[in-house]
Amino acid sequence: MGKIKTIAFVTGIATLFAACNNNKTSFDASGSFEAEERIISSEATGTIKQFELEEGQMLQSGQTVGYIDSTQLYLKKKQLLAQTKATASRKPNVSAQLAALQSQLATAQKEKVRITNLVNGDAAPQKQLDDINAQIDVLKKQIEAQKSSLDISTESINSDVLPLQVQVEQLNDQLAKCKIINPANGTVLTKYAEANEMTATGKPLYKIADLSNIILRAYITGDQLPQIKLNQQVKVLTDDSKGGYKEVEGTIVWINDKAEFTPKTIQTKDERANMVYAIKVKVKNDGAYKIGMYGEIKFQ
Repeated sequence: MGKIKTIAFVTGIATLFAACNNNKTSFDASGSFEAEERIISSEATGTIKQFELEEGQMLQSGQTVGYIDSTQLYLKKKQLLAQTKATASRKPNVSAQLAALQSQLATAQKEKVRITNLVNGDAAPQKQLDDINAQIDVLKKQIEAQKSSLDISTESINSDVLPLQVQVEQLNDQLAKCKIINPANGTVLTKYAEANEMTATGKPLYKIADLSNIILRAYITGDQLPQIKLNQQVKVLTDDSKGGYKEVEGTIVWINDKAEFTPKTIQTKDERANMVYAIKVKVKNDGAYKIGMYGEIKFQ
């Protein structure tokens, strides 16, 4: 009876040892899940008048989630627009101011036609035609001189209006930045601010990450490097909470070309390895994968 117990005990130890060995070699690399996080910061300074988002909320790219008080900017823009309009109103009406001279020129040119016909019929002296030609030349020079003067005046006023228009454009940009617009699809991980709080340009408002695709950062030994390449398909395994594994496909999207010391919380296929290489595997997330969750990789 004692011999049977001894044999059973030894058999059990051997089975356990074999199971441990199988566990050690059941994966090629391991690591934890992470996401490409983005911290969204304020682009304006002032009081947050509205901020409608919560941690865990999914946001769409281009979605407005709040706004920062812009009253003073709006009033300043209104003042600049009035100033721009007043300055621009000083520009001369070139057509109106040249109308009188151009009318005189048109009359003189008609008179020239009439006198030319008389001279050709010997009904008027040549001097009369010379006089009307001289009058036309004078009118043309007067029109040219006045037009040049009016153009200079217009150009000067335009140069006064331009800086005002630039300031209005700057205010439009600042007003647009008072709207808190989410820049990318994702889930809110952390909220740093609340409505009615003061904020400033560059101050973090919230952290977001696209969890539809999640990254498993794993570590491999130098001996394993030749076995992998970018865009390679691998198997990603995680606990299924039923004593088994959930298995999906992932894609290697990054391989570090520099070795680093093995992180204390990470297991490698060769536990004696002191130096490892980090890799990133992108996995389509059905909602089951969470940041910080442990995962393992098989190279197929």
